[in-house]
Amino acid sequence: MSDAPGFDPRAVPSPCFLVDAARLRANAAILERVRAATGCRILLALKAFAMWSAFGHLRWALDGVCASSPNEARLGREEFGGEVHAFAAAYSPASLAEIVRHADHVVFNSLGQLERLRPVIETAPRRVGLALRVHPGRSEGHTPIYDPCAPGSRLGILREELGDSLPEGVEGLHFHALCQHGADALERILAAFEERFARFLPGLSYVNFGGGHHITRPGYDLGLLTRLIRDFQERHGLRVYLEPGEAAALDAGFLVAEVLDVVERGTPQAILDTAVPCHMPDVLEMPYRPHIVGSGLPGEKPFTYRLGGVSCLAGDVAGDYSFDRPLAVGDRLVFTDMAIYSMVKTNTFNGVDLPAILLLEPGEAKPHLVRSFGYPDFKERLS
Repeated sequence: MSDAPGFDPRAVPSPCFLVDAARLRANAAILERVRAATGCRILLALKAFAMWSAFGHLRWALDGVCASSPNEARLGREEFGGEVHAFAAAYSPASLAEIVRHADHVVFNSLGQLERLRPVIETAPRRVGLALRVHPGRSEGHTPIYDPCAPGSRLGILREELGDSLPEGVEGLHFHALCQHGADALERILAAFEERFARFLPGLSYVNFGGGHHITRPGYDLGLLTRLIRDFQERHGLRVYLEPGEAAALDAGFLVAEVLDVVERGTPQAILDTAVPCHMPDVLEMPYRPHIVGSGLPGEKPFTYRLGGVSCLAGDVAGDYSFDRPLAVGDRLVFTDMAIYSMVKTNTFNGVDLPAILLLEPGEAKPHLVRSFGYPDFKERLS
């Protein structure tokens, strides 16, 4: 997809997140093609995208959600519908008791947790399927903080922990090893998983291939993904689940920010009305350099600036960018691919307001305001 925003940045509040529903639907159509071609089930990973006012643009193509907490499980049940799967590195009895009010399947990260918390499952107000998250025995990670199969990872039961059989009542296995990967990485992970865990598959209902599949990225090998899913299901006589997060909302969102000041501090710097640790924390955590519409790499265009935010954090810097003309106070900049892992991670460090949230409906030229934030949102999350 083009990174052109398709809206007038000066006609929306700043800062704001804006999600283009037509782009969401285009992503959903690709996921639906995979689902239709394979018979697999696809879940939206709420940890990446939880803008519930836009769920209608995804719900038609997906089978439900996967949740990492009681709040996500409840949101999925109330606002998305379909199946609700839940996984956490560990559950407290209280959190699991809340989760099972909403979840259809619960995935455990250890045999000890499963046995200690069986009474919560057995007394749940609904039937809850049991699954185990296992470590496939191979890492494809390129960024350690996001590699769930890094050496010493707490995520996933090791093959040697399982012995000769699965615990009573387990219906599925789950592995998650990818992050922004192609189908070639899944092929290698799947081979490692089968080498270690194939003996446990007879009698199961499903295997969840986890998330991190960049299915909607240009150039992703959909044919290979389809073959891998079909062949696995035929070999083992069970159903495959996928739970993409980024793929559902990839390139569908923008963050609009305004230049508040331009200063010369050894290098030209523009200070924006956004804050990286508040509104784009993955830029610091990943780290990565988000694209800005119309910008280039440092020195690529005539005028290069370091873009910083309004917080007091010295490292509140989005990166160095070049532009065709000098930046001036009042200019609007549009960061791309900001629907995923942005809204779900925002915070009010320094009392910085959360960006407004807008939705651009298909076929419309003007986005509408979904939510704005202010002092009560800052105050009420504190004591």
